[in-house]
Order: sequence, then structure tokens, then C-alpha cells
Amino acid sequence: LYHAGRIARKGMMVYLIGHPDQVKNKILASFAPLRFNFFLTCDAKTSKLGRKHEPLIDLHSHILPGVDDGPSRIEISLKMAQCAVADGIHTLVATPHAFDGTSRNFLPHILMHIGRLKKKLTENQIPLTICPGAEVRIHSGMDNSLKEGKTASINNTGHYMLVEFPHHMVLPGTRDVLFHLFLNGVTPVLAHPERNLTLQRNPRILAELVNMGCLVQLTAMSITGELGHDAMEYAHFLLKEGQAHVIATDSHNAENRPPILSTALEATAHILGDMVAAEAMVTETPRKILEGKPLKLPESEKTSEQKGWREKWFGWKKS
Repeated sequence: LYHAGRIARKGMMVYLIGHPDQVKNKILASFAPLRFNFFLTCDAKTSKLGRKHEPLIDLHSHILPGVDDGPSRIEISLKMAQCAVADGIHTLVATPHAFDGTSRNFLPHILMHIGRLKKKLTENQIPLTICPGAEVRIHSGMDNSLKEGKTASINNTGHYMLVEFPHHMVLPGTRDVLFHLFLNGVTPVLAHPERNLTLQRNPRILAELVNMGCLVQLTAMSITGELGHDAMEYAHFLLKEGQAHVIATDSHNAENRPPILSTALEATAHILGDMVAAEAMVTETPRKILEGKPLKLPESEKTSEQKGWREKWFGWKKS
């Protein structure tokens, strides 16, 4: 037997179809913004977690002032830092854009700006640890860019790199570029693939990259629905398939793109039915990445090449 629920969400009619045991999780997945009251700014936000948890680690943030599309002034950076600390984040990786066509941000440049921000954090008594990194747009010769100091690995260990794809496509040769990183001892951490239109339509591409050894970083606001319904649905699908490993904020300011992890953590715990697994995505796993240590992760469920993610999860058929 199949159950269908019809619920109005922000003026849209959404149909849920699935086995009775799955209906609850599907409703939570599709209507997370209503269930968890996610549309809050830093000023209004307080942690909604019902129990104590480890201090959180944010692997992806644009907190450095004046280097990319993040904060334009140090005052905004400090407000972001205060927001992060209030949310339970104690360590944050500054990951300015690199090789995206507008920003290069070589390693010495990043380290200089981090030093300035650390000084301001100390002066303002904000207990937040800032680590170096970069959100590196995929390009040929990424391994050489890292060796030559033209970009940064996560926490400058040389073992993990935050890699960004173009927003609407996956470039030809992507597998070869990532393979060369692996050959040089660098594990790619793929930044917010749930927002990539090509990956949304062809989930087997990402499944193959995960099976290849790539890690997946989901954006917290994708999980909570604040970056669009498609990104939310695909993020939840990746969580359920075991193809997501880290949750990060990708914060850019303290208002509409704040450094808040706790609400996405709560949502993930509901989606997975496992708070321990959810917490690992913002504590244990990012900590090992920061330390440059190898990760032991369960094998992801292989997504069928014949089924898209909507078909696989909701039972929809291609027209």
C-alpha cells in the first residue's frame, strides 16, 4: 500500500508518495523549514538542540573581510564570529574563493588576512579559532597549484582540499583532475554539490565521485530549505544514501548567510534518525580533516544509473 500526503508549503502543492514507514521522514525532509523554524538571523537564533553536544567545527566559511564575496568590513567579520560562537562553533575554516575567475587568493594572502582577523578576535575577546583554507574552483593542474602555494588546503595540512564545481555544470575532465589530487595524497572535499543543477539531474555522477573517494560537504542552509527546494531535496537524498560526510555553513555574512550549524544538525538527526551520525558530520569528521588524518567511512549506497534521485526516493517515474 502507498500513502499520499498533500500539504501546502509556501503556496505550492507538494505530493508525497511512499511506503507507510517512510512517510514521516519524507514529510520532515520536504517541510523542514516549517518543522524547525529555520528562517532566523544571528540576532534571533538560539540553539534548538535538546542536549549538550561537542563544540562544532565549520569547514567552509567566507569570514575574511574584503577578499571575495564575503564581508566587506572587519566589523561584519566580527559579527559573524560572534554568531558562530553563540551557535556552538569553536573552530572555523576561512575558505575564500580561489581560481573562480574573480579571486585567486594565494596562500600567503590568505594567511595574512587570517592573521589580521585573529588579532581582532583576540582584542574583542571572541573565542573562535580560525584555520586557513580556500574554496578552490576546479581547474587543471590543481595539484600543482597547491604545491606552488597558489592555493590552500584545509588547515594547510596538504591532505584535504575544498573543491568547488561551477554552479550549473560538471566540467569535462573533472574525474581526471580529482584523480591527480588523489595521486598527490590530497582528498577532494566537494563543496555544496547539492546545489549543482547537473548533479541534481544526474545523481550517478556524484555517486561515482564518492565511490572514487571524494568527500561531500553539504551546506547547512540547503538542508534546512533556505537555499531552495531542489537543493533541500537533493541534500536530504544524499544524507539518506550515505553520500554526504560534512555539514558546513558556507557563511558570507551575519544576516541571510550566517554561520549557523545547529539547526541543520537537528534536521539531519531527524532525517537520519541518528543524532550520533549527524553530530559526526560537524564534529568528528571535520576534526579529522583539520588534522589531516585519514577517514574510515561506510560505503555509500550505490545509486542506480537507471533511476534519478526523485525516482529512487519518491517512486516518481520518468515521463
